[in-house]
Amino acid sequence: MNFLAHIYLSNNLKQVTIGNFIADGIRGKTYKKYPKDIQMGILLHREIDTFTDAHPIVRQSTKRLHKNYSHYSGVIVDILYDHFLAKNWSRYSDEPLADYVQKFYTLLQDNFELLPEKTQHMLPYMITGNWLLSYAEIEGIQNVLDGMNRRTKNKSKMNEATRELVKYYDEFEEEFTLFFEELRHFSNEKLQTLSNTLI
Repeated sequence: MNFLAHIYLSNNLKQVTIGNFIADGIRGKTYKKYPKDIQMGILLHREIDTFTDAHPIVRQSTKRLHKNYSHYSGVIVDILYDHFLAKNWSRYSDEPLADYVQKFYTLLQDNFELLPEKTQHMLPYMITGNWLLSYAEIEGIQNVLDGMNRRTKNKSKMNEATRELVKYYDEFEEEFTLFFEELRHFSNEKLQTLSNTLI
């Protein structure tokens, strides 16, 4: 669910960005049916997820939530980290976030036929609600968590996690900032490796 981070870490490479965004809907080796740059994005997404899940700073954030949200804690941290990326966007990009996300929505619309069916179904809601821009505000994160909770038929109670976000706001933000520097470096290196190895 950390859409914004995955998009950003694609380094403004259009096809890589599409692949990185759709990767959760691509299973196993079915990624090979896509063009090379989209394959790169899918594989980069998987590498980012693996790196993130194992990272001690992320685990520190997750641990803070585990008592109340159990195995959903990792998903919540992904969403919270996207909040801090959106909130501090000017630190990472010279382009205003509003312009950046509009270009991304246009990219998806222009390549609609490449998107998995579930993504095609989701896209109008994403654009209408301007999800990516809304991440910068706690209200936007609340909406995301509400939606995720509904998807679990209210079992996850993820909609309550903004309480922890507010209570431990500075701690989460510091952890995100430290982790994201490492993740940017990792992603750049991995992208270069994939570019050199994919045929």
